[in-house]
Amino acid sequence: MDNKELIERIKELKEEKNAVILAHTYQRPEIYEVADFIGDSYGLSKKATETDADIIVFCGVDFMAESAYILNPDKTVLIPTRLANCPMAAMVDVDGLREFKAKYPNAAVVSYVNTTADVKAESDICCTSANAVKVVNSLEEDEVIFVPDSNLAHYVMRHTDKNIIPWNGWCYVHRKFSPEGLSRAKAVRLNAKVLVHPECIPEVVDLADEVCSTTGMINYVRQSSDETFIIATEIGVIERLRLEFPDKTFFQAPPGGTCLQMKKINLGLVLEALEKEQFKIKVPEDIRVRAKKALDRMLDVD
Repeated sequence: MDNKELIERIKELKEEKNAVILAHTYQRPEIYEVADFIGDSYGLSKKATETDADIIVFCGVDFMAESAYILNPDKTVLIPTRLANCPMAAMVDVDGLREFKAKYPNAAVVSYVNTTADVKAESDICCTSANAVKVVNSLEEDEVIFVPDSNLAHYVMRHTDKNIIPWNGWCYVHRKFSPEGLSRAKAVRLNAKVLVHPECIPEVVDLADEVCSTTGMINYVRQSSDETFIIATEIGVIERLRLEFPDKTFFQAPPGGTCLQMKKINLGLVLEALEKEQFKIKVPEDIRVRAKKALDRMLDVD
């Protein structure tokens, strides 16, 4: 089947099975055509709690689908391929985190949603790039262990008086952006506004006009009177911006970045997941309950 036929069949199956498709912005643009909601990890986490669908098909990476199941254990949560794994989430493990907690017994543990369910279960609260500063500042503790993204941790440090203890993890996509490359892009596009994701290294963040999450970038462009933008984040954000704002111009900061794990999902796999109801996400109940407390506490911060 071509894409048009795949899209039509997926939409038919969604209606037949009372299914909803949640898609991260980093997905392929054709996935947007079948998605009921497109957003960043924070928006998708909230949307997962609001749907009355029987089946959630999560077009994202593994930890996102896990979060949807943690919040909705009575629903069937599917991921179109088991190969969509987040390398950054794999950089922190339970044993290592427990050692950190023993070393800093008075610290609260803030777990970026880009973590596995068992790491969330060891955490006091979760956060996303959109609300990390707000979450950290909501805590009573003066010390905070922040896992796994050290770059996001360093960004939070700039906006809090708390002592942040970062884990040594990173997103390989955002780590590619360099201050040298961004400076060259700014020199060529003199009138462009520079939007940078907080997962970038601090030296890149320093060159931004605005530092924001993926959804934050979309909202910034929507409200801005500027017409040209340099974007330092995953290419999927630029693709979505070009679709939503065809009268504006977007350039990806060099050398660019693509999340290969996100791109492993395609329309054929989405259709197969719906047809066979395969690749169901499950989390052991004891871990799910503890992880849910961390996610619920994050959602309550707003």
